[in-house]
Amino acid sequence: MISVEEHRATVAELLTPGRTATLPLAGCAGLVLAHDVRAGVSLPPFDNSAMDGFAVRSVDVVEATEDKPVELPVTGDIPAGRTDVEPLLPGTAHRIMTGAPLPPGADSVVMVERTDAGPGFAGGDAGRVRVFATAPPGTHVRRTGEDVSAGTVALPAGSVLGPPQLGLAAAVGLDRLTVYTPPRVLVVSTGSELVTAPDPLRHGQIYESNSIMLLAALRALGCEVRTLRSVADDVGTFREAVTAELAGVDLVVTSGGVSAGAYEVVKDALADAGVRFTKVAMQPGGPQGCGRWEGVPVVTLPGNPVSVLVSFEVFLRPAILAAMGHTATSRQRVRARLTEDLRSPVGKRQFRRGWYSPAVGAVTGEVGPRGGPGSHLLAAFAQANCLIELPEEACEVVAGSEVDVILL
Repeated sequence: MISVEEHRATVAELLTPGRTATLPLAGCAGLVLAHDVRAGVSLPPFDNSAMDGFAVRSVDVVEATEDKPVELPVTGDIPAGRTDVEPLLPGTAHRIMTGAPLPPGADSVVMVERTDAGPGFAGGDAGRVRVFATAPPGTHVRRTGEDVSAGTVALPAGSVLGPPQLGLAAAVGLDRLTVYTPPRVLVVSTGSELVTAPDPLRHGQIYESNSIMLLAALRALGCEVRTLRSVADDVGTFREAVTAELAGVDLVVTSGGVSAGAYEVVKDALADAGVRFTKVAMQPGGPQGCGRWEGVPVVTLPGNPVSVLVSFEVFLRPAILAAMGHTATSRQRVRARLTEDLRSPVGKRQFRRGWYSPAVGAVTGEVGPRGGPGSHLLAAFAQANCLIELPEEACEVVAGSEVDVILL
């Protein structure tokens, strides 16, 4: 058997950084920026007002107080968006709105609440305004480039493009970005016992679920996914079905047919075609495989549903995120106190489904198992919010011990 770390590294090497594409901003949400983005304009691009009020020269209101206001004639009106702004003459004020350009000659803004402009904000009586407070230079003024300077890197390569990052790209004048695109994945579930719902079951058959789980897990990462469901345990049928779907695929993920039985169709079909099969020292999910078939990366997972999801979390999810340009590829880990005794096979790393309760007034939270260790107990996984990771050397872990928890 090989270690979890060895197989994780092998899968990661298989999935090298993927394709890039230049997309409209609206199509970039959640993707990773492939190249540095430099600002074409400064933010703000001009000195502008941070308040509704009056643009003034600070020296003209230096003596203004509540008891002795300074009265100034209002000689201009500057709404947001105005481009033909007249200079401010000494001893005057311009009415100005938030975001409007500061007129030449002005060096501060008095907010309307510190004047007598009144509810209508009409500029005072007869085109004059009384100012009740001083406004030192720079008061309520947004300076050119104080957020971003033109020519500097606004967004570095590797940025995950969420709402603020896309908003910044738009604000510096961009309508498209070059990003890493998610891989196109073909999911293949194998097993002659599998039936696709809602077809009726016969004795000895079960409903196919692995492809649905993998589809959801992959789409949550942004991947494009196609599925081949319930492929029979026949080498010729398997090869023919998958080969017909390989065009345009960046990754093939299979479930089932990789163990040591007599009808291991994936292993029989791919062992001599570039895919290496191995045993990983873990429970569940020991039988694993990966390699290339017809030049396409292939990752083969076990067939039991819990093994599929655990294998996806441990091996595939971090590798796919890395191939999409992400640097943070691991789930959040915490330490928690175990609420029940657990047993684990020596020499294998065990991943148990669990429920984590965060700490309330304590340093560590608590975690308890959901269901037993069996790889067929899918209902317990549906009730879990974490995986409890027990190390290879553990045989029995008693209640009250601190354990590693992977938050899902």
